[in-house]
Amino acid sequence: MAGRVTMGFGRRLGGKPAEAVAAEIQRQTADQLFRVLGELKGGAMKFGQALSVMEAALPEDLAAPYRATLTKLQEAAPPLPADRVHAVLAKQLGADWRGSFVSFDDGPAAAASIGQVHRAVWRDGREVAVKIQYPGAGPALLSDLNQLGRLSRVLAPLAPGLELKPLIDELKDRIAEELDYRLEANAQEGFAYAFDGDPDILVPAVVHGTDEVLVSEWIEGIPLAQIIASGTRDERNRAGETYARFLFSGPARAGMLHADPHPGNYRLLPDGRLGVLDFGAVNRLPDGLPVSIGRLLTLASQGAGDTLVDGLRDEGFIRRGIEIDPDELLRYLAPFVEPAQTDRFHFTRDWMREQARRIGDPRSQAYWLGVRLNMPPSYLLIHRVWLGGVAVLCQLDAEGEFGTELARWLPGYDRA
Repeated sequence: MAGRVTMGFGRRLGGKPAEAVAAEIQRQTADQLFRVLGELKGGAMKFGQALSVMEAALPEDLAAPYRATLTKLQEAAPPLPADRVHAVLAKQLGADWRGSFVSFDDGPAAAASIGQVHRAVWRDGREVAVKIQYPGAGPALLSDLNQLGRLSRVLAPLAPGLELKPLIDELKDRIAEELDYRLEANAQEGFAYAFDGDPDILVPAVVHGTDEVLVSEWIEGIPLAQIIASGTRDERNRAGETYARFLFSGPARAGMLHADPHPGNYRLLPDGRLGVLDFGAVNRLPDGLPVSIGRLLTLASQGAGDTLVDGLRDEGFIRRGIEIDPDELLRYLAPFVEPAQTDRFHFTRDWMREQARRIGDPRSQAYWLGVRLNMPPSYLLIHRVWLGGVAVLCQLDAEGEFGTELARWLPGYDRA
């Protein structure tokens, strides 16, 4: 960036308009961001995907030049060479792996942080998606998390209310599960069974699975990122409502929460259904979403600050020795509670940016309250889905009856 700015200064001296120079610098930097994060894959690419989800919280002048680039990381990262793909297939399916397919496309249809997807035709004639894990992806990703663990003591003073080590340990355990494609196949089969015949949601069937290769039925549809970029008002609202319904209802119907909410995992199908992909990150909740979440949300909605503080302390959100003012807590939570309270809510980038500004400004009371709150490890993936889901709804600019949907699926929550 420094080098490009220096060259840009020279171009401005040569008479090129400042706006054109700035735009060129941003374009080149965005291209490099995509290339570097995509080629590093693993933790670096996961970070880029997280940025692509949370860009709705960034100021428009900062986010706009990088939006398209970060979105590409959701499913179009720099690909693994064909010979390395073939080596993984030979290791996992046997030297005669080609006999499993009528045809196999060496060019990836999509790429992600720990694997890429190829389109193929299975031996029985079904069109399939073949997900192949990058060689060495597991050790590299866990190494990234180990490095983060070593930084936990350095980072701890920035958020005195947060216990970092248990969170990082929990994240490592969940990532280890994500690297096991047999576990993912099991989770996908569970979701496919639970949502079989659903008029609004389609989960593709699993065809075959090994430790590092997962074969699923192919589904054709418009990527959610495309709806975000250019969808009609009806497409945005329908996609938003169905997306929220899937996330909210998964624990009750399948005993699992799909814990990777970024748009690259969703497709709007020609018949109006929402197709769901990638079940590597899953929170297993056999009893559904915790009743405690519904009770705490009810207390926040009712303005019962003292009881809410006690409840958050019991659940581990407030550590021993940390004092929280009940009224300040209610003010902090009020905007996040609003979408659950109203019959209809319109999620927008402006709303998301306002919340990010409010809780991210060190000059505000909300910021200092936020750093005193803790995240219990058992709630880590739920929080990831909640925050990421809201960000995607804001990207969609979706309007709908989200509070009604939440009340239907969240045990312990009383909207009255």
